[in-house]
Amino acid sequence: MAKKSKRNTPKPGSNRSQRIAERRAEHERLAADAGARPFAGLAAECDLVAMREFVPSAVAQLPTRSTDRTIQVATVLPGAVAALVREHSGATTGVVAVQTQAAGPDPAADLASAVKWAMSAEAGQSLDGADPDEDTPALTDLIDPAAELDVSVYNDFNWWIPEGATPDAEAAAAVERANQVIMPSARLDGLAAAWWVDAGEKAHLRWVRPEDEDDLMLALARVHAQGALHLGEGSRFAGSFRTHGVLVPVFDLDPERHPTEWTAAATEFDAKLGEALAVDAPLTSDERRSRDGLRSRQVTLR
Repeated sequence: MAKKSKRNTPKPGSNRSQRIAERRAEHERLAADAGARPFAGLAAECDLVAMREFVPSAVAQLPTRSTDRTIQVATVLPGAVAALVREHSGATTGVVAVQTQAAGPDPAADLASAVKWAMSAEAGQSLDGADPDEDTPALTDLIDPAAELDVSVYNDFNWWIPEGATPDAEAAAAVERANQVIMPSARLDGLAAAWWVDAGEKAHLRWVRPEDEDDLMLALARVHAQGALHLGEGSRFAGSFRTHGVLVPVFDLDPERHPTEWTAAATEFDAKLGEALAVDAPLTSDERRSRDGLRSRQVTLR
């Protein structure tokens, strides 16, 4: 019987063995824990969650390490592939997606796998699905965790076709189909991960928050008890949902108003919420009733 090759087997006690064991344990924890935060430790956490869960069309450059190639992160790519590599005007760019046709239990590992592939793949290639394994680096090893994203938001998918390129009939049809169903969206200036979307009969503000869920819920309860849980005339608090370990308050908005018209009110609300987060005292009876009511309107997406 031939001996089993040990070439790819890490030695017990080695640094590589320890890193692999740690990553395996993290992937298993994320698979079992619906409240885990896969993008924790990244300044871009909330925008990555938003782009993965509800933003239709957006692109941002990733602050990658150890590569001269530009790597972008997008909401979704043609065919819902995990990544592709393009060449335009002599420059090669990798694009990775957070909304894909196949997804594992650890979104950060999926993204890291796609980024690693996009760093070296040839122009014209695409990756149908990310396949993270024990050798996949942590996402924080591939991108600068302290860097935020400068997100470009689109109300169509025309960016799927590189500028100056002539798409074939199939690609043009895919863009047209996607454009027909997209919901207009915008990211409010000066506010982290505050996303406006026009859903037709009403508009919404979905605000992905980085705070600990329990702390944020207490702060929302305090603001609600003050009668200030809104963004002014034409708005109402609709509830909140939990996804990837963070809480997303949602406000219904007057769809006749432009998204920029909500920036001032949202900024004012953010300040009130910050004051409520800084309070270190038990809830009053009114605040406890507010908290219980808010929790009854909270759902978990994943």
